[in-house]
This record gives sequence, structure tokens and C-alpha cells, in this order.
Amino acid sequence: MTATYQKYTLNFKKPSGTSRGVLKTKDTWFISITFEGKKGIGECGMFRGLSIDSRPDFEAVLKWTCQNIFLGKEVLLSKLTEFPSIQFGLEMAFADLEHQTPFELFPSKFTEGEDSIPINGLIWMGTEAFMKAQITSKIDAGFTCIKLKIGAIDFQTEINLLKSIRTNFSAKDIELRVDANGAFSPDDALEKLKRLSDFELHSIEQPIKQGQVEDMAKLCQTTPLDIALDEELIGIFDITSKINLLHTIQPQYIILKPTLVGGFEGSNTWIEAANNSKIGYWITSALESNVGLSAIAQWTYTLQNDRPQGLGTGSLFTNNFESPLQVENGTLQYDKKTDWNFNL
Repeated sequence: MTATYQKYTLNFKKPSGTSRGVLKTKDTWFISITFEGKKGIGECGMFRGLSIDSRPDFEAVLKWTCQNIFLGKEVLLSKLTEFPSIQFGLEMAFADLEHQTPFELFPSKFTEGEDSIPINGLIWMGTEAFMKAQITSKIDAGFTCIKLKIGAIDFQTEINLLKSIRTNFSAKDIELRVDANGAFSPDDALEKLKRLSDFELHSIEQPIKQGQVEDMAKLCQTTPLDIALDEELIGIFDITSKINLLHTIQPQYIILKPTLVGGFEGSNTWIEAANNSKIGYWITSALESNVGLSAIAQWTYTLQNDRPQGLGTGSLFTNNFESPLQVENGTLQYDKKTDWNFNL
């Protein structure tokens, strides 16, 4: 058994704004495992500035992983706890080795094209006109759940945008989620949540920065709007710490990005902890290429979670890989008639 890796830079079609800044490119890494004439591909989509494994030795550890691939999946996963994106890439590559059809890791009605996954339409931060245009486009495309990135432009402008949506579409017509990416301060978060709740929002992701556990717990206790933890989950590795975090904060939801929380195994332990505490969840991609996105989508379908998932990011890049993934009428679908075109 041998393994190699290669870096690949994804280019955004349009600069995409978040409260952390504007994204123009996204680096990712592919690990390739060869065994008895078969090849398995996995994506290690470390997210600079966000992933816990966004550190100077990332590529050195990825190289070490390839050199020690003979240790096998379970041993390597146990040694890579602090590198969740590499764990995820390994899980994908080993799963790809096990199946006859390339990139088909979890055969199901989804991969057969017989069922689809409801997803939210993602609205990136920008000028009021830019955000309005995105909203109109998503609604016209059949989305019934829209997620807006907020926290980077004037809050009143964001309030006006939400008001304009609700003027034309009720909560029964369009489910609205917002994602602050930790942009609010603990001092003003509750007041902002009260203003946001006027628009019958489904939830808000990560209103304050992660790591402020006591403040987040107080917020979840008093909020008029359901709160979903996102970045708060990053860097929490063992099941006891996961249980303790959820018990302390008691959020209404958690959001799982497999690339950031240790792949399928890491996500499954979060799901177990959430279910035991009666906390809801959904799955979101983290700007992976279609290779990683497809793996996440296939696994997500097996969970049979009927909430709209955050898996509509495949069309953001100019140089993504052609794949069977298609977005239609607010759902992610798998078109078996479309072949993969994976060329690095």
C-alpha cells in the first residue's frame, strides 16, 4: 500500500464575503492511496484560519501520513486527532478503495438518482444590492430555505434585507437562517437576537465567537431565537468533552462540518452526544471541492435528517471538478449520467 498527496487551489467565481473577510481562493489537498492495483481518493480540505489543523506543520503531517500509510486506517486516525481534515481525507480514501465505482462511498437511493437532499441557498455578504440579487436568484431557483451570512456590513442594512424578504415571503414560504460567524459581542448579542427574532428566523449560527462558553450558555438560555453552534465545536476531540460542552451550553442545534470535526467518525460522536441531549443538528460543507462535497452529501443522506442541509457550495468555484452533483429546486441531486472528471 502506498500513498501520495497533492495540493489544489480552488478559485471563487466571485469574491465571497464573510465576517472574517473576503474569500477569493481556497486551498485543498488530495490524498491518493494505491493498493493491489486499486486507487482511493480523499480530500483533506483544511480551512486556513478556521480549521484547528490550520498550522505550519500541516503539510509535514500529511507527508508523514502518506509515508506511514502501511499502519492502516484505524491506527492513523488515532494518531491524527489534532488534524481532523486529514482524518476525513483518510476516511474518504479508504472508503473509495473499498467500492467499485469511483467516489461512490455510500451507495443509496441518493447515488442511484432516486432521491435528493433538501439544502439551503447560501447568501454571501456584500453590498445591499448584491445580497438582494442573490436572494432573488435563490428564490427563483426554488429554494425554500435561505441562509444569510451577516455581521460584516451595517446591522441595520441586514435588518432591512430580512424585512424585505418577510414583506414578500412568510415563514411558511421561506425558512430563513442567519450565520454571524461570531461577529456579535457578548454585550450586544442578546439585543441583536431580539431584533432578528422579529422576522421569524429559524436560527442563528454562532452569534458570538467560540470559546466564550459561559456567555454562550447564558445566551442560549435567554435567546428569543434558536442558536446553532458551529465554530464552537472545532477543536473538541474526545466524547467526554463534547458531552460536557453541550451540557453546559445547551444550544438548540449544532452544525457539523466533517472536515472540521474529524470526518464521519468525529461527526458521529457529536450526533450521539446531541441526540442524547435532545439537541437538533444538520450537516454543512466547508468549501471542499466536489470530491469532498460528494462524500459529505452521500454520508448525510444515510442519516435521514429531513432538515435542509448546507451542501450547496459546489458551484462557487471556476475550477471545480465535474461531478454527478446537481442542484435543482432547492435540492442536491446525484445524476449518474454525468461522469466524474477528476484531473489535478
